[in-house]
Amino acid sequence: MKRKVLGIGFLLMAGTLFAQAPQQRDGGTQFGGINLSVWKRIATQPTDTVGSTWLNVGIYSSMNKLNGLSVNGLASTVKGSASGLQVAGLACLTAESMNGVQLSGIANVNGDRMRGISIAGLVNIAGDQCQGITLSGLASITGDETHGISLGGLLNINGENAKGLQVGGLANISGNHASGVGLGGAINVVGDDFNGLQMSGLLNVTGTEARGIQLAGAANVTGESVRGIQLAGLANVVGSSVRGLQIAPFNASKRVNGLQIGLVNYYKETLRGAQIGLVNLSPRTRHQWIISGGNTSYFDTGVRFKNQRFYTILGMGTGHRHLGHKFSASLFYRAGLELPLYRALSVSGDLGYRHIESFDNKHHGQPARLYALQARLNLHCRLSQKVGLFATGGYGGSRLYNHNSTHDKGMIWEAGLLIF
Repeated sequence: MKRKVLGIGFLLMAGTLFAQAPQQRDGGTQFGGINLSVWKRIATQPTDTVGSTWLNVGIYSSMNKLNGLSVNGLASTVKGSASGLQVAGLACLTAESMNGVQLSGIANVNGDRMRGISIAGLVNIAGDQCQGITLSGLASITGDETHGISLGGLLNINGENAKGLQVGGLANISGNHASGVGLGGAINVVGDDFNGLQMSGLLNVTGTEARGIQLAGAANVTGESVRGIQLAGLANVVGSSVRGLQIAPFNASKRVNGLQIGLVNYYKETLRGAQIGLVNLSPRTRHQWIISGGNTSYFDTGVRFKNQRFYTILGMGTGHRHLGHKFSASLFYRAGLELPLYRALSVSGDLGYRHIESFDNKHHGQPARLYALQARLNLHCRLSQKVGLFATGGYGGSRLYNHNSTHDKGMIWEAGLLIF
């Protein structure tokens, strides 16, 4: 035991003599060199050293500057800037800038700028800029700008700008601008504008403008404009204008210059392009109630959503003749185009799909359910501003879902009312 203590003491004394050897730097004499440290005040290099350390080995060390290698069991603190390789079991702390590689079990903290590679078990923090690669189990936080690759187990947070690749297990958050690729497990948030590719499991939120591609499991929300492609599992919502493509069950924008594809599409002011959906809406959309009957269905009722020329119809019916006299019901959807003929007369054509349930008929030799594809040509006569009549001729056929065979086919004849 005594020999070990004497050995450590001799090593510290030898290191102290070498560490305090004067070095000529910039016309003056500075101290630095090797720092062998048990604790920050029990070391070969005094804590008030004004030179640079090029080799540091210890448990917990404090240095003025680092230009070389630092390896510590617990932590290392650099009062100025660091260049080289800094390794610590718990934390690497640099008051100013770091150029090189930092490896720690818990945290890497740089008061100014980090350039290089920073890998921490929990957190990477740069007070100003981060240029290079950061990898953290919990979060990477940059006060100003991030250029490069940020991989955060939970979060990547940037106070101003982010450029490059960001991968966050939960979220990527940028206070101002972001460009490149943002992959967030749940959320990508950019305070101002974004350029590039955003992918998230839940939400992509951009405060002003998004240019590029946005892919979200739930929704893409942009405060002003989008130029590019939005694809979401539930909704795409844009506060001002869209130039490009929106695909989601629900799409909404003030102005659209492009294409909206979804179950429900909405624009508030102008559309230069097309809407493809079950229901296409705008402030000028007319909602019309349809009541009709014919040779294939005794009674149909539904709502027609009519824009300037195009329309869609959602409705239900009952009493399908080819299923006998027992009760049956259906849900149908039709989409078509209407053109004016003369004054109160107009003509329209549409294609439709109808799902039919036979209910008790399935106990009397009829199929339990069918689907029908139908084409119609309609003649409309407006009697007043509120009421109109129409007559329909067409052709359709019903088929079984589980068999590739036709159950029924033939001409369609209908007549009914349009209540505007």
